[in-house]
Amino acid sequence: MQLYNTLSAEERAELIDQAGKQRLTLSFYAYAKIEDPQQFRNDLFIAWNALDALGRIYVAHEGINAQMSVPAENFEAFRATLEVYDFMQGIRLNVAVEHDDHSFLKLTVKVRHKIVADGLNDASFDVTNKGVHLNAKAFNTILEDPNTIVVDFRNHYESEIGHFKGAITPDVETFRESLPIINDQLKDYKEDKNLVMYCTGGIRCEKASAYFKHQGFKNVFQLEGGIIQYAKQIKEEGLESKFIGKNFVFDNRLGERITEDIVSQCHQCGAPCDNHTNCANDGCHLLFIQCDNCRAQMENCCSTECQEITHLPLAEQVKLRSGKQVGNKIFRKGRSENLRFKHSGSLSDAPLATTQESKDIRQKIRLKKILIGKAEHFYTKASVGLFIIENHELTLGDKILISGPTTGNQELIVEKIMVNGRDNTVAVKGDKVTFEVPFRIRLSDKLYKIIN
Repeated sequence: MQLYNTLSAEERAELIDQAGKQRLTLSFYAYAKIEDPQQFRNDLFIAWNALDALGRIYVAHEGINAQMSVPAENFEAFRATLEVYDFMQGIRLNVAVEHDDHSFLKLTVKVRHKIVADGLNDASFDVTNKGVHLNAKAFNTILEDPNTIVVDFRNHYESEIGHFKGAITPDVETFRESLPIINDQLKDYKEDKNLVMYCTGGIRCEKASAYFKHQGFKNVFQLEGGIIQYAKQIKEEGLESKFIGKNFVFDNRLGERITEDIVSQCHQCGAPCDNHTNCANDGCHLLFIQCDNCRAQMENCCSTECQEITHLPLAEQVKLRSGKQVGNKIFRKGRSENLRFKHSGSLSDAPLATTQESKDIRQKIRLKKILIGKAEHFYTKASVGLFIIENHELTLGDKILISGPTTGNQELIVEKIMVNGRDNTVAVKGDKVTFEVPFRIRLSDKLYKIIN
């Protein structure tokens, strides 16, 4: 019985590409009393692995917190695996605004002490006495009230690329840091102000709202479903977005766009930019904002020192980082002296620029393709390739990708094909097909059909 992921991220990405099926990125959480988190975890893994569901999930005695990627065709079956549990019947699934088939490449379900590291002693206050939940329309309305104070309960690297206008954005690296800071900063407004809070998907505010009511705040509100649900509702209902910029997300996308405004800068040159990346040096992996020009010049590195390290032989790179602690390396390191244009804390609501089509594939949905065959021969004089179809079919007019270590990734449209030596319009599994190829192909090359 498989209880853990057995494929590498690279292997899983290849399988996703070959399947060519649309995947949905979603998140959800639920606070509940779970007697045996380990058994609960195992049961979920078995059910989700069978549905090809991937993601990062934390379970604890207090509930579940999940960010996932699920095949669209398995969405209802996935929902059914949740609703067998009473506390998840009718649960809200926050479906992402932008989808990427590679948002998650592993299924990781971990048992934790808490589903969110908040540093709170839950026994000291009533965690069920929560703030009032507001939908997008109600949230927009309360923001117009001069007695409203809106607080961003995310970390500095999240709020830097996007936030609600006029929000307090604590300069913190963890959720637990923000709680005492906000409590002290707003101590004189407990009686007469509306304390309105928001986060990515709602889970941080679920606990924070109860905490602040315990601290004596009389009027506590929270954005239901967080920024993810807000973005969905304003789109469906045609509402004005009070959020400006991009919403940071904790998967391979590192962000999904809410408005066309760019409110942050490249940390290296200062140009308007809101694309996060991780330093290519495996001994660093600093999270920072980098524009396309700096990415090309710095080779996805945060500094010349890291850039030089990436050029060393792999054995030397491993030796340099041996014995050094790089735990939680992707999301904890949001600051460095190497970043000259890093901003956090009090952030501007004025956009620096608006988005344009980016050359950077990091924030784009990756090419969706299906593996349909492999190269058998290349006729040099005629510039014709011979392929055998092993899966699905090839049709005249299809856009294809020929890929290999030497060939690279070459796209073209099939304008004329010969199937088993005769003119035809369709080739199916087992057929040998030839067509003109304006570049040399190799026997190791694979043939893909591009389907988006």
